[in-house]
Amino acid sequence: MTLEATITLDLGTLHLDVDLRAESTEVIALVGPNGAGKTTLLRALAGLLPLATGRVQVDDHVLEDTALRLRLSPERRPVAVVFQDYLLFPHFNVLDNVAYGLRARGENRRLALQKAEAWLVKVGMAGQARTRTPQLSAGQAQRVALARALATAPGLLLLDEPLAAIDASSKAPLRRDLRALLTATPGARIVVTHDPLDALALADRLVVLEAGTITQEGLLIEVAARPRSDWVARLLGVNLYRGTVSEGSLALPGGRRLAVATALTGDAFGLVHPRSVGLHRVKPEGSARNAWPGEVGGIDFEGDRIRVEILGQPAIVAEVTPQAAAELGLTDGGQVWATVKATGIEVYPA
Repeated sequence: MTLEATITLDLGTLHLDVDLRAESTEVIALVGPNGAGKTTLLRALAGLLPLATGRVQVDDHVLEDTALRLRLSPERRPVAVVFQDYLLFPHFNVLDNVAYGLRARGENRRLALQKAEAWLVKVGMAGQARTRTPQLSAGQAQRVALARALATAPGLLLLDEPLAAIDASSKAPLRRDLRALLTATPGARIVVTHDPLDALALADRLVVLEAGTITQEGLLIEVAARPRSDWVARLLGVNLYRGTVSEGSLALPGGRRLAVATALTGDAFGLVHPRSVGLHRVKPEGSARNAWPGEVGGIDFEGDRIRVEILGQPAIVAEVTPQAAAELGLTDGGQVWATVKATGIEVYPA
């Protein structure tokens, strides 16, 4: 099934204005900073929030159309939601929780329980069918909530931070199982997440929501190759600058000009991977055409590399080896020089 939604609504200080399409052949990761409107968008699609204007359609089924004054209630929509806190019924056992959605849609109890049992097998929870939900771990509760949602065969499946409550040691296998279930599930599927690893592991396409509007969308490889906002750049761990290109240089706000290897002119982004940044304690001599001073602002250890935040004009993040960090005494802070070759800056139109 295909989702087509045009949504406008106001909630507090948030103004949500979104055009969204989701195909049944893809899993979409909806990402963005806190307060961007991700959960609000999911609640609007589910019918939990009325639209100010707009239309929501799943295949040939119109769920809401403000122009026609049509609005289906949440229970009449072919939509299932897995909320961040799962919302399992504590007075039900696992089996009855999974059967609940089917019973609410009119399925007879015997058939609903049969389908619920089958879904518990699929999510690896058959052995806990008679367990009360307060006794479950976070990972088990997530599996039960997912089984309850999928048992109704929804045309649109919405997952709000499905792995946020899972401890790090349990995430990898649960992420793998969730991806397999999402891939095998027909219908449009949208996953809200703040974790870039979850987005990369679960989704085929990214939709970036910032301040209530979609600022970028596309295949993961496309978004990663050409981010178009500071938030996306931080998500991907790269440096992004916006300015104006002319005569082989990118002019940035504040007056800094970076030499670039491009024939492009006009408004543009400059993308610099942290591994392309050199660090020095004194002003370097060499082939790098871009060099400027800054202060060590912070250090993070990531695997076999160290990420170093340099506060300067412009600020930049570099990645160096532990040996290089030790030789430069980066943990002591102080002034350093950052260098980037012109060929180390990827330039593309803004």
